[in-house]
Amino acid sequence: MKFHLSTLLLLPLLLVFSLESLIKFFIPKKKKSVTGEIVLVTGAGHGIGRLTAFEFAKRKSKLVLWDINKHGIEETATECRKLGAQAHTFVVDCSNREGIYSSAKKVKTEIGDVSILVNNAGVVYTSDLFATQDPQIEKTFEVNVLAHFWTTKAFLPAMMRNNHGHVVTVASAAGHTGVPFLLAYCSSKFAAVGFHRALTEELAALKRTGVKTTCLCPNFINTGFIKNPSTNLGPTLEPEEVVNKLMNGILTDQKMIFVPSTISFLTVLERILPERFLALLKQRINVKFDAVVDYKVKGH
Repeated sequence: MKFHLSTLLLLPLLLVFSLESLIKFFIPKKKKSVTGEIVLVTGAGHGIGRLTAFEFAKRKSKLVLWDINKHGIEETATECRKLGAQAHTFVVDCSNREGIYSSAKKVKTEIGDVSILVNNAGVVYTSDLFATQDPQIEKTFEVNVLAHFWTTKAFLPAMMRNNHGHVVTVASAAGHTGVPFLLAYCSSKFAAVGFHRALTEELAALKRTGVKTTCLCPNFINTGFIKNPSTNLGPTLEPEEVVNKLMNGILTDQKMIFVPSTISFLTVLERILPERFLALLKQRINVKFDAVVDYKVKGH
């Protein structure tokens, strides 16, 4: 009873804060400077990671590029240098905890304290549960979420000491809703979204409000990882569009970024609509892509 009464007393504040949010929505947010910041991007050898590195390079950040593909990060580094930024490359397998810790130690010794960490590296296997091999499931979790723990444990202490920094989690719309034949991927991205939210709360509890967090949750992106994706929510996203949204979110300290923004509305609907209606809605959304399905119904 006490809780309910104290909650009712908060209603006037809800109205005030809602009005404040509405007003802020129409006022452009001031973008912070990242010039001179040491920015580490995992999975920087291609796709979203590479384009994100380019955006930081344009803003004269000092880049630390990690990827398992040496050729890919060297190409990224070359372009970053052409844009006038310093760029340092490290071949790192983000499924290997000790490799992450070892590389992190080198970064701190040779370059300095990372102040912006972009956990972007990811893997995806498009198959049903039975066609997804056990090592593939393990790898999905090692890269898509466990690596976030190891990198953050390595670089967050300096940010907390300075009460200044930013931890970016590249997750997915699949971290908010289930998708058939992406079971391991969805599970890992749900965990990545949970990591972001819990880390945000933990930093607030420790009064480290100068360390910001951002989570990116896009729909299908045209990076080639998923073959022939389609959905009635709109065309497959181009990487440039997603990175533009991501950079704007980082520079304005936005906590959660959905691309397209309609996904945020759908995540709310999924929590309040009847299951039967949701099933019909998902049929209309009609998510499709090439997948391997090993399960066979008896008699077929």
